[in-house]
Amino acid sequence: MENSTFDLIVVGSGILGTFHAIHAARLGKKVLLTEKDQYPVNATVRNFGQVVTSGMSSDWFAYATRTAELYKEIQQEFDISVRNNGTVYLASDADELQLAHELKERMDASGYGAEILSAKNCLTQWPALKMEYCKGGIFFPQELSVEPDKLIHRLIEYATKKYPNLTYKPATAIVDCEVIGDHVEVTTASREKFIAEKVIVCSGGEFKLLFADLFKNSGIILCKLQMMKTVPMPEVQLEGNILTGLSIRRYESFQECPSFAKLTTPEHYAELKKWGVHLLFKKAVDGSIIIGDSHEYADVNHTDDLGFDVNSAINELMLKEAQNIVNFDVRKIASTWAGFYPQHNSKHVVEADIEGRIHIRTAIGGKGMTCAAGYAEASIKDIYN
Repeated sequence: MENSTFDLIVVGSGILGTFHAIHAARLGKKVLLTEKDQYPVNATVRNFGQVVTSGMSSDWFAYATRTAELYKEIQQEFDISVRNNGTVYLASDADELQLAHELKERMDASGYGAEILSAKNCLTQWPALKMEYCKGGIFFPQELSVEPDKLIHRLIEYATKKYPNLTYKPATAIVDCEVIGDHVEVTTASREKFIAEKVIVCSGGEFKLLFADLFKNSGIILCKLQMMKTVPMPEVQLEGNILTGLSIRRYESFQECPSFAKLTTPEHYAELKKWGVHLLFKKAVDGSIIIGDSHEYADVNHTDDLGFDVNSAINELMLKEAQNIVNFDVRKIASTWAGFYPQHNSKHVVEADIEGRIHIRTAIGGKGMTCAAGYAEASIKDIYN
């Protein structure tokens, strides 16, 4: 019975669930972290690995800042793939450059370091850029990147070694979760039962195994993204998180700038905007470059309509625009894939509490890699008062 009883059970070992488990373990709680798959396979590993604090809205900025601090703290103890190579947003026209200057003013006011770069500065620092595209940019030298195919696996390894009070059980699908008196009982697909004082559900894009009725009426939207990775190109000088004019037109921090409300969409961006494309580049340790991404949406009750196929026409749109930005051959593609993450159009994260013992925390959207560690820390503090 002792091996089946915990202070806390966390369902889902993506970035959000794993950090909830870590923060609870740091409080001395006996924690069970479960994962329905053999290892995390969804949003936490299907992304760019860009930790872009600078892109967050003002109400999530503190979570992002804290997340970066936590990544750096852990990296000093255990290699979870964190690199400090900065973030740049490249402006392609006067409107985007104006937003970059306005964001600089806001960041200066908050004490968060930022540098305005001329077009010449950008081309000197990133010779892979085309001068015809780049009109200048805003650079955040303190920002981080991680390797999405490595981070979560190393983080779980770190956590289970660091905290003997944290147990990890992959390939363990939780199919039932019920408050019984002063505890919660969870049941796995193989009919194992575990008991805890509290359960936190961080189930990502899985809406059918637990609390299906709650999710059905939650207003959650599932977002499908398409990304590509080139063959290794170590000679290409494009280090760090490279975000472009389309990102300036999309990210929350720029939306809070005065000029954003007057922004219009140039005709050459119309088709890209239709598919939610904003071009990002991220060079991996092996020299390969991730390029993307696009955004398609379905409500929580029609997520299967998105499909798992990759739309080649959308990839072609992205490659065509990417080639306008950089001077290497972006068509040397080694792999393509789709990623999925849940979000809520009127909330930054979905929180639901059942009888004060089951706590649902999901749909953090595209902010997981940048904000999950800091948000989970605050969430654990709230759950444990």
